[in-house]
Amino acid sequence: MRIGIIGAGAVGGAIAVLLARAGNDVEVTARGAHLKAIRESGLSLTGAWGDSVSRVRAAETLSRVNELVIVATKAHDAEQALRDNLRFVRNVPVVIFQNGLDSLDTAAQASPRSDIIGGLATFASSFLSPGLIDVTAAGPSYVGVAGDNDVPARYAADALNAVMPTFAVPNFRGAQWTKLVINQVNALPAITGLSVQEVIADSRLRRIMTASMRETARTALAHGIRFETLQGLSHRRLRDLARAPLWLGQLVPLAMSRRMGSTPNPGSTLQSIRRGQPSEVDALNGAVVRAASERGRAAPINALMVELVHAVEATGNFLSIEDAAARFTHATRR
Repeated sequence: MRIGIIGAGAVGGAIAVLLARAGNDVEVTARGAHLKAIRESGLSLTGAWGDSVSRVRAAETLSRVNELVIVATKAHDAEQALRDNLRFVRNVPVVIFQNGLDSLDTAAQASPRSDIIGGLATFASSFLSPGLIDVTAAGPSYVGVAGDNDVPARYAADALNAVMPTFAVPNFRGAQWTKLVINQVNALPAITGLSVQEVIADSRLRRIMTASMRETARTALAHGIRFETLQGLSHRRLRDLARAPLWLGQLVPLAMSRRMGSTPNPGSTLQSIRRGQPSEVDALNGAVVRAASERGRAAPINALMVELVHAVEATGNFLSIEDAAARFTHATRR
């Protein structure tokens, strides 16, 4: 199968190697040192799905019409990436592997003649260095569409499930919100420079993370969302989290940490900061703030996370655990 992948970073790179080593004809887009490394030595994958090197076509943009295109850029880069490759994505099924809530709408505006499919990855992957991707924890992926015609989603799920666990879900909006709760693990590592596991192991930071997850779940319920089950987080469990005191709600991040294993997971936001690239904080925590505002509500914890991540991006200075805990003291009192 001819498959194009726009953005061969932590998620896109892992998917590219899995597809290529199964015999698919894969081309990827990349830039700079990463593109040079892929062209010279191939794209390397290590970790939970085995170690391998795949020789794939690589350029700054796609070079042909494919049977399936996967977009795995950061959320803020997706629209421009689609426009840069528009001649090769028109009338082709396009899977947008992105966090946040706006991926389907953004892609549909950028490429209105494509079948747009949403994608969510729950495996933990790190872009270690040019040409090298490491999967620190395996996990399934989910695809879905905004409307009732799920044929494109089932087509994409069949192609991807041949190389990694992938499921088509009818309630993709609910899946996006569940993933948004899961993605609350990203901001505090970016603020402190610690791994996700280290953040969760600290009782002060774990309380803050739990509060941000609870705030996200409450915002979703205010919008009438029914959560899709991802990583053991069902609608019932997230509804209970929205109602729970913080001491009890901390069972959720603790369970997530156990699922991650012992290999340090920096989270996608911290990875971006370490590479000197803009993070997705506005598409993650910022999405909660915007959604809360739409219902006349406040999301002070997520709002402060956005502020502090941007401060780290601007200065390069991480907060100590003590300073981070002090900044969130007022917001987590409720």
